[in-house]
Amino acid sequence: MPILTELCSADFGDPDTVPRPVVAYGVISETPGIELDHHRHRKAQLLLPLRGVLTCQVDQGLWLVPPHCAIWIPGGAMHAIKSSGPIEGYNAFIEPAAASGLPTAPCTVSVTPLLRELLVRIAGFPAPYHEPGPAAHLVTVLLDEIAAAPVEHLNLPMPTDERLRRIARMMLGAPAERGSMKSWARQAGLGERTLARLLLRETGMSFGRWRQQLAIVLALQWLAQGATVQQVAADLGYESAGSFVTMFRKALGTSPARYMARQQAVSVVA
Repeated sequence: MPILTELCSADFGDPDTVPRPVVAYGVISETPGIELDHHRHRKAQLLLPLRGVLTCQVDQGLWLVPPHCAIWIPGGAMHAIKSSGPIEGYNAFIEPAAASGLPTAPCTVSVTPLLRELLVRIAGFPAPYHEPGPAAHLVTVLLDEIAAAPVEHLNLPMPTDERLRRIARMMLGAPAERGSMKSWARQAGLGERTLARLLLRETGMSFGRWRQQLAIVLALQWLAQGATVQQVAADLGYESAGSFVTMFRKALGTSPARYMARQQAVSVVA
């Protein structure tokens, strides 16, 4: 059975001080939402929600963490975490030396049943667990599974220029507003060409591509929370569900229904 500790009453201590390659624990919170302000760990972090949806701001990116995925946060990276409802899941903190073959940049990864069950099992180990022994062997397998986990493109690069960040905040706050790049540039006191040049330089994306990625990130979050395709299409300002589905299929290679069905099948807890 999953080993979960009530988040509001838990005292996990500082995982950075535990002298083991991996320390893991399970958490559960029934509060309407949690918000952890910007902080960092010496160790890398893998965060897997089993229930609920997390958003995580890491450095200059906004990352979506739906229940079928986990987010990888490299050691030392500044990050903030927010959930919009009850949450349960698992945290693993990995020593930098043990993470040498793991991703060096933040990313969202698909979670296989084996990876999920390894986190559940390791969360039940005492901290620190005995070395050498069976626990250490399972930790080695966990590290191999993290290294092999497929990366999902569920992040929204955030610009550093304050004028662009103002546009990003406005678009995140009103995703149904389908104004042109010229109209958004005007609201930030920028020329259209200046906006395009700055956004490409800071995010590597054109304005249209960036806005599409924003729609994908929000859509996956809302779909994971139970919204229908029709509701998501309306909330994103699409004229019809069909036009939203077309955009989604071009971006992710499949329809929203098939994408969510496939990913939710992976995340079912045995």
